[in-house]
Amino acid sequence: MKSLIIYIVLALGGQQSWSQTQAKNVDKPNILLIVVDDLGYADLSSYGSNDMETPHIDNLVTSGMKFSNFHANSSVCSPTRASILTGCYSDIAGVPGVIRTDPLKNWGYLSKSAILLPKILKSINYHSAIIGKWHLGLESPNIPNDRGFDIFHGFLGDMMDDYYTHLRHNKNYMRFNKEEISPKGHATDIFSNWACDYIYERAKTEVPFFLYLAFNAPHFPIQPPPKWLAKVNKKHPEISDKRARLVALIEHLDAAVGDVINALKESGVYDNTLIIFTSDNGGSLKLGANNGNLRDGKGSMYEGGLRIPACVVWPNHIKSGIQNSNLFLTMDIFPTILEAVGIQPSESIDGSSFLSVAKGQSNTIKDRTVFFCRKEGGLQFAGKNSNALISGKWKLIQNTPFSELELFDLNKDTLEENNVIEKEKDQFKNLIKKLQFHNQEAGKIPWQSESISFEHD
Repeated sequence: MKSLIIYIVLALGGQQSWSQTQAKNVDKPNILLIVVDDLGYADLSSYGSNDMETPHIDNLVTSGMKFSNFHANSSVCSPTRASILTGCYSDIAGVPGVIRTDPLKNWGYLSKSAILLPKILKSINYHSAIIGKWHLGLESPNIPNDRGFDIFHGFLGDMMDDYYTHLRHNKNYMRFNKEEISPKGHATDIFSNWACDYIYERAKTEVPFFLYLAFNAPHFPIQPPPKWLAKVNKKHPEISDKRARLVALIEHLDAAVGDVINALKESGVYDNTLIIFTSDNGGSLKLGANNGNLRDGKGSMYEGGLRIPACVVWPNHIKSGIQNSNLFLTMDIFPTILEAVGIQPSESIDGSSFLSVAKGQSNTIKDRTVFFCRKEGGLQFAGKNSNALISGKWKLIQNTPFSELELFDLNKDTLEENNVIEKEKDQFKNLIKKLQFHNQEAGKIPWQSESISFEHD
């Protein structure tokens, strides 16, 4: 973890700092980053589901490296998205909680000093687009075109109240760049169609592209197209209505992902495209999600809220059918993409590239200490943080600001049932110092010395 002062100085150096770190000449791959919304860890057949069919995403999972220990930087949407696009902890990037349309319930503002991935890629002639959900700001300067994307075709807000009207609180946040638009159809179909159009168009040029495809499915409201729900009910007449609706929404999403991958193949660019697929957090249990053998779900700092399905595919670079159990986070996507295009990531970021592991150049990584944060309002949070950290096999967690601290040995206790904080007091003291240091850094405390470390009392 790097100091906040170093981060700000380098970030203010901006475009020049990044372009000067360009590495050896490489053939620049196209980049397709697919992020879905609230997908449970076991809500793909390739991750253990036995009541749904997701052949297209499953094919992605088996076409490259499947991760079994991949984590979102937070258990809710905006913080994870900030970590993906900055390569930093979300609270360092200014987004410890959900950015919302209601100012009284808004818990983040994307840092002006943070340089986003598309701006860096632009320095080596990439064309960048975001299609789908943004959720990092509703107005300038925190809208996609202001932060480096050439094209924005999607919606600014936190969610849609209806997959067909696309409205939130009766407001239209759908945009083509900065123009308000009113497309017709189910949001998943709209976004996949726009993504396919973008791929076909960019394939005609010699300029590599970065497409960040951010589906809002399977986020609430659970609203699958009727024909997809009918298919699920026909296959599984015994299934509950709640579960059937979620299964149908995910199967519909899977078909949309399949259309996008097919566009890569039909346009002739698949073999030169790095594809990363993941979710922004775990599935919502109250909506019928399946997080497998993990505790809790979306919004929680237990593993069910943080551990997510993920895979990386790059034909002729990453072997198919391989798996990895190292701990990686969504903020690691940022340096991984930069390494793939030949740019040395700045030391100001917190993420670590997983490209060498995926390419088989390294089997393991050193144990990391990583941090998770969620700021929220209401009676349960009162504007305070819930936190967790993982260091090797240990996980320290305070699931809400008013709940007790818990310590788990994840090697022995994957269900996080046995709190060993009283038995492992020395380990607890070590970890709480690390957490305190991170909170001081993220809190931008003005009296904090740059040289302080958690070795000091």
